[in-house]
Amino acid sequence: MAHIHKEFQIRSAPENVWAAVRDVSEIHRRLAPGFVTDTHLKADTRVVTFANGVVVHELLVDIDDEARRVAYAVVGGSLAPKHHHASMQVFADGKEHSRFVWITDVTPDDLAGPIAEMVDQGARVIKQALETQAAADN
Repeated sequence: MAHIHKEFQIRSAPENVWAAVRDVSEIHRRLAPGFVTDTHLKADTRVVTFANGVVVHELLVDIDDEARRVAYAVVGGSLAPKHHHASMQVFADGKEHSRFVWITDVTPDDLAGPIAEMVDQGARVIKQALETQAAADN
């Protein structure tokens, strides 16, 4: 099983970063605009369309407001892993900064490269979108 761990700092208050992460049906607008082009919910499953054409169905496993953590698993769509589980978690890193931790476990191993590339690209977009919004709010 491949393990992808991405951690980065965002110049935005943790409550603002968490609000965007927690808004699970609006990631194409609030969290990763341009990288994700559409998001909608079907019961407990989020359907996510990426700019590269990949569409995934993500079972929302947990939304934990206290821990500021969302966990999800890919259960369908054009990407067909045997197993996929991921989480995004927001930590305070001072009053106006956040530490964003994105962890993904996936099999088969040959999906690790393409998924790691998507995580890297998504992380850059998330950081830019949230820092741009924080700057606009100040």
